[in-house]
Amino acid sequence: MMGKTFSAIVIRLAVFLATGVGAMPATAADKITIIVSSIEKQIYLPAKLAEQLGYLKQTGLDIELRSVPAGANAEKEMLLGLAQGVIGFYDHTIHLQARGKLVQSVIQFSQAPGEVVLVSKASAKRIQSPADFKGKTLGVTALGSSTHFLMHFLANNAGVKSSDFATLPVGAGEKFIAALRQGKIDAGMTTEPTLSRLTAYGDASILVDLRSVASTETVLGGTYPGACLYMPKAWVDKNRDAVQKIVTAFVKTLRYIDTHEAREIAEKMPPEYYGEEKLLYIEALKAGKSMFTADGMMPENGPPTVLRILREFDKAVQGKPINLANTYTSEFVKAARQALPE
Repeated sequence: MMGKTFSAIVIRLAVFLATGVGAMPATAADKITIIVSSIEKQIYLPAKLAEQLGYLKQTGLDIELRSVPAGANAEKEMLLGLAQGVIGFYDHTIHLQARGKLVQSVIQFSQAPGEVVLVSKASAKRIQSPADFKGKTLGVTALGSSTHFLMHFLANNAGVKSSDFATLPVGAGEKFIAALRQGKIDAGMTTEPTLSRLTAYGDASILVDLRSVASTETVLGGTYPGACLYMPKAWVDKNRDAVQKIVTAFVKTLRYIDTHEAREIAEKMPPEYYGEEKLLYIEALKAGKSMFTADGMMPENGPPTVLRILREFDKAVQGKPINLANTYTSEFVKAARQALPE
């Protein structure tokens, strides 16, 4: 048994070293694992909704959606060959290219981050803007996550150095709520439905809102594409038929979101996604539904904005040549749009 396990590790390592990421060709019978960084977040709504609507099953592929606490965790598992794709933030494709790993977004779920910086009730008077982050403890989902990237940009853009505040990885959902209520963090970046739960009960207030394209452009100086499905380019090149089926399923899902009311969409979701606070979930979705793309296309001015922001503080990206054309592709989305009836 030990010998078989060791052999499997050696084979996986050989593939990893040869290609930079796992790139074994898939067959119809193979399981395709897509990792989602906290699947219950509304910013990743298309993932579970596609499954609930039956669109993933209709592909004829064996697709598993697996949730992990943060995008940084998902990224690591994909690079180890434990998954074929990640539903996370587009900025990871740039960060990974700077490290010599070629991955690309094959469909863009959102055209805004959908993130919000919340300030605890106890810290509200002391934090009026990101310029007040100095000396404070700020919560992010994980170190190396998109919330980590964006929080540091907001601080640096306001003249606060990264060394002037503490960053605490607190996860999402209940863990984030507990950290804020217990005073472990003064402020933190999170998403729906967590933020609605905290603001509805007066535990926190919104400091920075990145849920819409308009507010994102005001704060970040341009469109910042958020959630997407990114995959190793080597795997995409060897499994084009499978990728096309997956992308088509998600294009159908985005169309469903675009053409249905928040209440109708919520009815399709598992009850555990909203628990006893279904109305809050629906209202949160109403407020943030505009973040999603209608068809999965990458906003033309999005990638340059993300690269500019990462270069301001991400040491892994600074000074590295980045080819944005290799961080995403629109060919599968375009093919899906042509094949699907309007």
